Amino acid sequence: MMSNSIIKIKSFEFAVSIVKFYRQFSIKNKEYVLSRQLLRSGTSVGANVREALNAQSKPDFIHKLSISQKECDETIYWIELLYATDYISKEEFDELISPATEILKIIRSIIITSKKKL
Repeated sequence: MMSNSIIKIKSFEFAVSIVKFYRQFSIKNKEYVLSRQLLRSGTSVGANVREALNAQSKPDFIHKLSISQKECDETIYWIELLYATDYISKEEFDELISPATEILKIIRSIIITSKKKL
């Protein structure tokens, strides 16, 4: 599926940006609890997309992608929390939230389409 390769690429690129952000953020702010949560959930999105793409069945694919959806939504939560508590600027917020929101929409769309095909 074309959308699967798009989500594979976008989720990997997002994970790379999260790792880079975490490295800079944790050095600059000496804050490790919230940023580590962001690192964990943000990199988990792509890992679960990869698992979904290697699923053994359509229900397994939907299940793995649903985990990815949850991780993506959690990542958005941590980004919003970091912004609301003044740990990150509006620019940093926009740089992180935009791809996260786009990925979440793509994942939700793939899940809906896959469920209809069951």
